[in-house]
Amino acid sequence: MDGHPQATADPIDLYSVIGRRRDVRCEFTGGPADPSVLQRILEAAHAAPSVGLTQPWDFVLIDDPGLKERFAEHVAGERDRFAASLSPDRAQTFSHIKIEGIRESSLSVVVTYDPTRGAPAVLGRYTIADAGLYSTCLAIENLWLAATAEGWGVGWVSFYREPFLSGLVGLPPAVRPVAWLCVGPVTHLEEVPDLERAGWRARRPLAEAVHRNGWDRPSAD
Repeated sequence: MDGHPQATADPIDLYSVIGRRRDVRCEFTGGPADPSVLQRILEAAHAAPSVGLTQPWDFVLIDDPGLKERFAEHVAGERDRFAASLSPDRAQTFSHIKIEGIRESSLSVVVTYDPTRGAPAVLGRYTIADAGLYSTCLAIENLWLAATAEGWGVGWVSFYREPFLSGLVGLPPAVRPVAWLCVGPVTHLEEVPDLERAGWRARRPLAEAVHRNGWDRPSAD
């Protein structure tokens, strides 16, 4: 034995899940959310690494149609305001893009961040105040990948004002809403992400993002 930890699963499966993950808008079935699948997905999210082992996230499960409808109406208003800020050409492209699946998904999960958890002496947050927020995003990514592995979809809705969402779900003053995630079974996952198919943006090659020993020194390969 060489002392290195041994893999407990086929790494190809992990890379396949990462490659299949999509931000889902249109493919939700609205069918029942199996409680055992939901439990596994939430356990995966809760297993994420966190600064100072604070686990600063919470998960607010939303399946009340009235709450979903109020949030969907708020999001629609913010979408309209964003559209009005665009150039005519960009607005035309945006007009064909669906930005959420709030009504269509089986349920939603509001992921929150509590900066007071473990405070004031949070190990690892002394020089980077946002480290707890980064931890919450890691929990979201775990949730997303677990849902993909289970054959479910996730759609991150970002067209909202934080005070509105905080009031809608009754968050304590110190707790920040980080994401409204539409979650549930899907008919399929698209091969090409929505924004690429709609012509909003093209994917950036990895080679453009890799640097070596400094920003102005791109990686050779």
